[in-house]
Amino acid sequence: MRLLILLSVFYWFATTNSQAQQAVKATITGQCIDQTDKPLPFSTMLLVKASDSTLVKGAIADAEGTYLFEHIVAGQYRLSAQQVGYAKTYSEPFAVDAEHTTIKLPALKLAEQQRKLAEVTVVAKRPFIEQQVDRMVVNVENSAVAAGNTLLEVLEKAPGVTVDQQNEEIKVRGKSGVIVEIDGKRSYLSTQELMNLLRNTPSDNVEKLEVITNPSAKYDAAGNSGIINIRFKKNKNFGTNGTFTVGAGQTLQPNGRGRASTSLNLNHREGKINLFGTYSFGQYNNFNRNDIYRRIPYQGNVTYFDQHTSRFSSSQNHNFKAGVDWSVSKKTTVGALFSGFAESWEQPSSESNTNILNEQFAVTRRFTTVGMVGNRLNNGNYNLNAKHQFDDKGRELSADIDYVTYNGRSRNVLGTQYFTPDGTLSGRPDSVRNAMPSAIQILVGKIDYAHPLKHGKVEAGLKSSRVQSDNDLTFETKSDNWLVDPTRSNRFIYTENISAAYVNYSTKLSKKTQLQTGLRLEHTHSVGNSVTLNDVRERTYTNLFPSVFLTQQLDTNNAISLNYSRRIDRPNYQTLNPFIFFLDPYTYQQGNPNLKPQFTHSFQLTHTFKQAFITTLAYSRISDAIISEVPHQLPAENKTYVTSENIDHQDNINLTISFPVKVTKWWQMQTNLSAFYNNYKTFYNDQLVTLQQTSWNMYSSQNLTVSKTLSVEVSGFYNGAGVYGFYKFQPQGALSIGIQKQVWEKKGRFSLNLNDLFWTNRFIGVAKFQDIDFSVKSFWQSRVVRASFTYRFGNQNVKAARQRNTGADDLKNRMQSGS
Repeated sequence: MRLLILLSVFYWFATTNSQAQQAVKATITGQCIDQTDKPLPFSTMLLVKASDSTLVKGAIADAEGTYLFEHIVAGQYRLSAQQVGYAKTYSEPFAVDAEHTTIKLPALKLAEQQRKLAEVTVVAKRPFIEQQVDRMVVNVENSAVAAGNTLLEVLEKAPGVTVDQQNEEIKVRGKSGVIVEIDGKRSYLSTQELMNLLRNTPSDNVEKLEVITNPSAKYDAAGNSGIINIRFKKNKNFGTNGTFTVGAGQTLQPNGRGRASTSLNLNHREGKINLFGTYSFGQYNNFNRNDIYRRIPYQGNVTYFDQHTSRFSSSQNHNFKAGVDWSVSKKTTVGALFSGFAESWEQPSSESNTNILNEQFAVTRRFTTVGMVGNRLNNGNYNLNAKHQFDDKGRELSADIDYVTYNGRSRNVLGTQYFTPDGTLSGRPDSVRNAMPSAIQILVGKIDYAHPLKHGKVEAGLKSSRVQSDNDLTFETKSDNWLVDPTRSNRFIYTENISAAYVNYSTKLSKKTQLQTGLRLEHTHSVGNSVTLNDVRERTYTNLFPSVFLTQQLDTNNAISLNYSRRIDRPNYQTLNPFIFFLDPYTYQQGNPNLKPQFTHSFQLTHTFKQAFITTLAYSRISDAIISEVPHQLPAENKTYVTSENIDHQDNINLTISFPVKVTKWWQMQTNLSAFYNNYKTFYNDQLVTLQQTSWNMYSSQNLTVSKTLSVEVSGFYNGAGVYGFYKFQPQGALSIGIQKQVWEKKGRFSLNLNDLFWTNRFIGVAKFQDIDFSVKSFWQSRVVRASFTYRFGNQNVKAARQRNTGADDLKNRMQSGS
């Protein structure tokens, strides 16, 4: 009986205490900061029992380092915070009870983590694809699949990014107008020059790629598809150290050629001076083939062109950077930076064989065009910069002055021989050649100021840039001697001045709601002078570009963000040049001086679950959209040419889903799915043209950790059928595999990979409308096996050269053209 009474009393106390605990529903908040008291965004937060560290609940801090736990029952707890590169930190024990239901913990300060093993710093390995709130990051460094590739081949693996090698264009989510930056610096190159640079630059010095789809007002307003920023590696150690990489590759398809690359990265810090420099060299041999089939109707008759072109090319690229940072005081740093590249590209042999057929598909004439093409391009970037921190609260002032030069020369020699249907020589051969020296000078100055507020931050800045481009095309024909053809020669001088000012304001509207809004003003004055044609086009316009970013933390695991921005894309310098570039006597490309800027309204809604599963719905409307490679027929002459034109508008709807899956302890998978809808409307020969297409693409990577020093990566991408301008193209994709082995206490790394295992990455497109009727097939060297070795030497404890963006960062893609 006594035992029964004791059990009853014990049960009453137990249930009463349990009910009291159940009644308590506490909220716990706080912030994670680093050693300089700056917020640490997206830290992993774990709420554990104070007695035995049993996990109770997890959360992810937001962009300001703030975390939130809700519905926590009574008990004794501790909180831990951790992030890659920082030591795990615990709070002091605290109690949740009826008297403590709203708890705000002191800021958790995380220290940088550096654990040494035989002078080797052990760091956590990042996933190949990392989705962040405002951007997607492709972590190239230490990736087995990316090792030994070129920058273009790495860029091709980025989810949502499409590299159109046929039309020499890069797209994001099915939209063109992408700004490509290297270390925050835009490239003032034609599309062909930019693609050649990316093809010929080794990826071994690349740390990561950043894809920013909707930049804030702090960025230049150009780029309707956003920004792709290629970040080179930075040393993070004390003393003197470096990294050396060497690699070689061989293509496996017919007519395959070899390639080789090497790179060196050095860093030295002593006292207040930090010296750094990088150098890379790449030599590549390439082959590509184009098959073009054209149908040209004229006055009731139809002529067919069946054309097959093979091209061999070789290139060399020297890429370099050298700089110094001087810490004048604890709060002031000044620096100087010199970088650039020297590139040579040769196409010693290209042969195009064409059959001209009648309506009965009988050959009426044949011709063969043999060509030789060569390009030289040198670039120099000179930068002076300064940064001053007024206090440790985030108030700072930075300034940059940039002077950028590009000097190039291209030459093109074409010889065409005509034949009768049976192969007999017919008529006099055509011989033409052209040379086009080009020079670009860019001067940029900018100043940025950041001022923290009690509940937010204000940023403001000014920028001014002047660009002058001078292209002098000399076209010659040959009968007995070479003679200049004034009707095809042209000198084109383009100058552009842009003055800009912006202001950004960010604040926390509540514990769960953040707001960032900005406004950018840009005034543009440009003059395009076709000297030979005596044609001067002058434009002046001023535009406002607002942006709004709103983020709501729904609960511990779910967050939602909405943003809007207006952007502009000005015509590329060389696209405005009304020159004519001949591929053969019946095919050429022409510039368009009448191009207008295009304007984009972009909306984006993003849902984030546990800071890992991210879903984004985006919509954009582009007015006066610039479309390159628009085909035109001249039926009376049986000629076809392409040019760039403005269309009425383009609508784009995009849905992107990104999610990681940890299959096992040793198998990590990352998948990105993107579906998009494009709708083009324009007029062609006074007739309304509407082109619509729904397409999708997928990227998936599998990272298999075989042992502590051996890993395997398998990745693949697939781009569904789509439409661009007048073209409808078929699906394309590739599967790649890489193996990586670390040696010598992880100072050395061997990599072996095979890109495009089944040689499926190719372009097949068709354009059919009114008098336009032709199809294109393009093949290139994409199936390549590569081996590389990387060795880290010297003291591995040097602080890196500081990351910074210079004043010329957001101008360097404006040299694009469709050449």
